Amino acid sequence: MKIGNQVFDTQNETYIMGILNVTPDSFSDGGKWNNEAAALKHTEEMIADGAAIIDIGGESTRPGHTRISDEEEIARVVPMIRLVKEHFDIPVSVDTYKSAVAEAALDAGADLVNDIWGLKADARLAEVIAKYQVPCCLMHNRDEANYTHFMQEMLDDLRETVAIAKQAGIADEQIILDPGVGFGKTHEQNLTAVNHLEKMHELGYPILLGTSRKRIVGFALDLPADQRVEGTMVTTVFGVLKGAAFVRVHDVKENFRAVKMTRALMTGEEW
Repeated sequence: MKIGNQVFDTQNETYIMGILNVTPDSFSDGGKWNNEAAALKHTEEMIADGAAIIDIGGESTRPGHTRISDEEEIARVVPMIRLVKEHFDIPVSVDTYKSAVAEAALDAGADLVNDIWGLKADARLAEVIAKYQVPCCLMHNRDEANYTHFMQEMLDDLRETVAIAKQAGIADEQIILDPGVGFGKTHEQNLTAVNHLEKMHELGYPILLGTSRKRIVGFALDLPADQRVEGTMVTTVFGVLKGAAFVRVHDVKENFRAVKMTRALMTGEEW
């Protein structure tokens, strides 16, 4: 898969997507990277620590978040996308479910659209992605965690998302799927989604796993967001073992090392 000017081996590798939130109210690091100098320094650190993609978000999607206007979100993300692209040769993702924000971000140089609603929140977003011929990460989500057969229904929901993408003209090789840990799921369902991540391979697309500092870790370990690094690393190891092509994280260095060690164990043994 090509993202920006770089090629990703989604069959044999697991890449780190580093999170750069430019929001005042993100659950984990709200307000820390709104300053341009701080954001550039943090981006430089994430790249040095092993990030292969930088994911820039301008609206918090934590539970109970307040939706902001398209204009405010654009005002947050566009300058940061331009800044990162000017200083670093790395693919940039925009974390948005809004077509107007995605279009402005792509015009500013973004290389990928990361949509937490799997093209179901804004009917025009699929058309924008198809028009710009860029890759997209499409996440599973629901308004409520009501399921009869959880894994099967999650996969069926993602099939609906893929159908929307293909109908709009998004090519198969431009699609990444995300199980949506922490969105429209109970704690037990989040655990199931990670534990059975390999079932998503039947859909035929690269998988992104995003669990970084989320409640799946907080509930399991009874820890606040700033103490969930080790728990996140365990989910990253699960992701590698189950064939995830990407993991989206705040703590790049630690998770990159976890990926590298897991890969070494998987590929280093001789018989």
